[in-house]
Amino acid sequence: MYKILIALLFTISGVYAQTGGRQVKSIILDTDIGPDYDDVGAMAVMHALADRGEARPLAVIASNKNELVVPTIEILNTFFGRPELPTGAPKGEAAPSFGATQKWPEMLVEKYPHKIRKTSDAPAAVETYRKVLAKQPDQSVTIITIGFLTNLADLLDSEPDAISPLSGVNLVRKKVQQLVSMAGGFPSGWEYNVRIDSVASEKVFSQWPTEILFSGFEIGNNIKTGLKIIADEKLQSPVKEVYALSIPKSKGDADGRMSWDQTAVLVGIRGVQPYFGLKRGKIIIEGGSNKWQDDPMGPHAYLTESMPVAPLTSLIEGLMMWEGKK
Repeated sequence: MYKILIALLFTISGVYAQTGGRQVKSIILDTDIGPDYDDVGAMAVMHALADRGEARPLAVIASNKNELVVPTIEILNTFFGRPELPTGAPKGEAAPSFGATQKWPEMLVEKYPHKIRKTSDAPAAVETYRKVLAKQPDQSVTIITIGFLTNLADLLDSEPDAISPLSGVNLVRKKVQQLVSMAGGFPSGWEYNVRIDSVASEKVFSQWPTEILFSGFEIGNNIKTGLKIIADEKLQSPVKEVYALSIPKSKGDADGRMSWDQTAVLVGIRGVQPYFGLKRGKIIIEGGSNKWQDDPMGPHAYLTESMPVAPLTSLIEGLMMWEGKK
């Protein structure tokens, strides 16, 4: 028993040292992966940090019901050694459904094996959320959303059921520590993730019962990644394949693709400092656009620039080049 205890203490201390003293974050990633390909980079960042002992992914859930979205999620989770991660997708008729103009999801599903043939075969996103959250310790989960707010609005509206006696709002209040959202532009903006399902965005950002941290459009706009990944001849990764296919086809991406979603994953797992500053207040959604009210005691905060772009870009791009544990 003594030897087991010593081994356990060494394991815990090793993880603590590896993470620089940071808490290992239990995270759910909610992604619209498909319309843009920075989601692919964001999933790579999540898995890289998880393999470093900094995060414990609980689920990767689709906020986009395009039929290639969940297969794409499964392919990436499998490549990075986590094929068992739960997933789900929105089921409502009005849920967003968008593909990728560069056709990189088609490339992935043709090349890589996957068990889930199409997104509509996946469980309902709300069901997955409720099952995962109900099993977690109180106030332990960080939800990182890098897509539409459809699922989170549906989660708030969910009723007590066989999974949990709590309503969606109370389940979130009990189990979630923080919501990190790549959404909006600050101090004001008209950003894609907010406006595509603006009704859901308004509901979530006005009714969510925990702190919300925003990584706005302006944060990832100047962090351009992908060229070093493509140039690495030794790297073999579906992430590299997506960027190699998409960058030449994407107007304005000659210097790399903007890294909006990666910044949300980075701060959702590692925290804000030393990468960014914070401005606290409250977001207000009006017809798909957003504005901001400063308030030092407000329930929301958005990231402000702090670390120079070059080292931040190198950090994110390095994590995107992770090939998984061998």
